[in-house]
Amino acid sequence: MEISHTHAQSQRVLRQRNLLVLVASALGALAAILLLVTATRDREVVLQPVLGSALAVSSAGVSREYLELITRDTAVLTLDRSPSNLEYWMKSVLDITAPSAQGKIRAELMKIVNEQRGSSISQFFTIQTMEIDPKNLWSTVTGDLHTIVGNKVVSKERRTFRFDWQYSGLSLKLVGFGMVTTGKEKDQ
Repeated sequence: MEISHTHAQSQRVLRQRNLLVLVASALGALAAILLLVTATRDREVVLQPVLGSALAVSSAGVSREYLELITRDTAVLTLDRSPSNLEYWMKSVLDITAPSAQGKIRAELMKIVNEQRGSSISQFFTIQTMEIDPKNLWSTVTGDLHTIVGNKVVSKERRTFRFDWQYSGLSLKLVGFGMVTTGKEKDQ
């Protein structure tokens, strides 16, 4: 009787162990499937910009609207400067720059800071048109670049600037920018 009772108890423990292994295996497989789905699924963050309509940022790529908004803000940031805000201006531009391009862009910004520091020359840019290419991650803005010395506007020139971007994960970073020169501007 004692042997049959011990055998029955052993069988019950064995069934419980087998059931536990089966449940653990099923949960492990479910966790692996969920991890795979999560890793391969596009992520999306919904942003509420100043424009009043929702804007989605997805790991699948940059939307035209998002690149346009970022280009608009970056053009204003990079092209509006005065001697009184040079340090903030440089820090802000570097904050939106990709780490791989920071050395090159920092060197270019330092040239501008050194030229403009201590002067009374300011500039601002008014955007007239914008061209966006979300597939190749570049954008251009065309508008009037106003140069001010003291309180007087000394020049207003139509210029085009190009911005090159890098998109990784859900982060859009600047990798380069500069004035687009045409044959007409080179001759002057």
